[in-house]
Amino acid sequence: MKKFDIVVIGGGHAGIESVMACKKMGVEVLLITFEKEKIGYMSCNPAIGGVGKGQIVKEIDALGGEMAKATDKTGIQFRTLNSSKGPAVWSSRAQVDRKKYNQYMVDLIEKNVEIIEGEVTDIIVKDKTVLGVEINGEEFISSKCVILAPGTFLNGVIHIGLESFPAGRIEDKKVSNLSKKLKNYGFDILRFKTGTCARLDGNTIDFTLLIPQNGDEKIRPFSFSTEKIEIEQLPCYITYTNEKTHQIIRKNLDRSPLFTGKITGTGVRYCPSIEDKVVKFPHHNRHHIFLEPEGREINVYYPNGISTSLPIDVQDEFIHTIRGLENVKILRYGYGIEHDVVNPLQIYPTLETKIIENLFLAGQINGTTGYEEAGGQGLIAGINASLKIKKQKPLILDRTTSYIGVLIDDLTTKGTNEPYRMFTSRVEYRLLIREDNADIRLREIGYKLGLVSKEEWEKTREKIENINKIKEDLKSKKIKVDGKSVSLFEYIRRPGIKLTDFVRNFKDDVLFTTEVEIKYAPYIERNLKEIEEFKNLERIKIPPDIDYDKIPGLSLEIKEKLSKFKPLTLGQASRISGITPSAVVILMVYLKKGGGYE
Repeated sequence: MKKFDIVVIGGGHAGIESVMACKKMGVEVLLITFEKEKIGYMSCNPAIGGVGKGQIVKEIDALGGEMAKATDKTGIQFRTLNSSKGPAVWSSRAQVDRKKYNQYMVDLIEKNVEIIEGEVTDIIVKDKTVLGVEINGEEFISSKCVILAPGTFLNGVIHIGLESFPAGRIEDKKVSNLSKKLKNYGFDILRFKTGTCARLDGNTIDFTLLIPQNGDEKIRPFSFSTEKIEIEQLPCYITYTNEKTHQIIRKNLDRSPLFTGKITGTGVRYCPSIEDKVVKFPHHNRHHIFLEPEGREINVYYPNGISTSLPIDVQDEFIHTIRGLENVKILRYGYGIEHDVVNPLQIYPTLETKIIENLFLAGQINGTTGYEEAGGQGLIAGINASLKIKKQKPLILDRTTSYIGVLIDDLTTKGTNEPYRMFTSRVEYRLLIREDNADIRLREIGYKLGLVSKEEWEKTREKIENINKIKEDLKSKKIKVDGKSVSLFEYIRRPGIKLTDFVRNFKDDVLFTTEVEIKYAPYIERNLKEIEEFKNLERIKIPPDIDYDKIPGLSLEIKEKLSKFKPLTLGQASRISGITPSAVVILMVYLKKGGGYE
């Protein structure tokens, strides 16, 4: 019988970050996946980042994760989204080479971690504590912790028109029995739906009819470890659906699994299928399509914007009505996929489940969608499982420190009734937790955990020291403006005045972050005061064995909610839907009398 400290189930984006975190933290870890050659495979579009997502990737990197490094090595186009707006919402996005990204991750995991190919058919539990896993219905592997990151494979069903078949991804089987086992253990199982687009032969696209979309002239790397990226970037292209496209889709809604009730799972609201868009937005006579290259060596394009589960003949018909695609050859058709999800209200902010001790969940099983959200959760699950093995205090990132903290807090205090996607609008303190300062916020944590090298942490320390030095120097230097003497720090805050007019001999990242902190100094100061109030609630710990029935003044409904959600801090309790301000005050008074502060 094999024994490991931690077993990670699933070789997707969550599983990769989990196993690598465990490995770097010095625990004995095993990865179990169907096919090792599919580790890090991108089931949907070959891109990393995006609005709200780029921030997560930067945070993964700052903590010592892998996604940003892989993106820099395999990227084929880099862009900064929202660059016309304030820096609080700037978000990096990169097209990557699908095949090379997949191979990068396969090589990384094979070099560092033991892998077993197979299907986990049960998680073995005794006295509500994990003992290990069962593979292929026969082999038992002992482990102290299990991280479950199955992506869309948990009871997955693919839909193409009114035809459906079990699979976790096209040409891959599903995880058959595990969902039923989890339900028997007491987990609340939800059903979600996602989907993907067709794949197109680039040799048959008429690019002369399309609008090219080029990458940024100056590439901003994803990883703080990457000094510079100098590559020839490939363009994406923009085209649109039209009224003829929409007519074909409307005419065939009776053959859509979405509109005939065949698909029962809840879909991604912020990334709807083309048939959803046509029905819900009938006043729009066209919809954007971004033709995204899948790699340098293969002439295949992903038509981002026409995700669909319509029948093959309907896809053939409507795709050929689109400008530039009139004669396109379709290499693979789009499909919808339903999969099972565990209600995230049944997990702690550490990502350990409330029902089974030492069982951690990460990625789409927690109700999220997207490679980046999965990677962030996988990293935190790997860190906390390793810390539990070492009998050390868990890592909980709160809403003031990171997008990952917001993501996990939203899931564990509010839950989700649809696939959760990160946006900058979900983040209250986005001016403070930007892409450019993710290393300043989180690098030290990664270093102390053993995920970040001393050399990388020293680079961040130097960056922090340089930013502070520049700001202090500017505050001490005066300039005459309109007959008044003002500091350079104040002067640079004026519109049109740039930091580089006065300071040059520092790296670009230092100058950028410094200028942002100067320009937005009053708003940052206000945010910091708000955060201090927030932290006061987070500092009040709630004992895990507290009996809410013994707290006078709380209604029966609130006692039931608190008992069910098991918040770890008063701050978490305050964010649970239905918990009133008066209930928070009652709980605060009770905890103050009996302890509960850090």
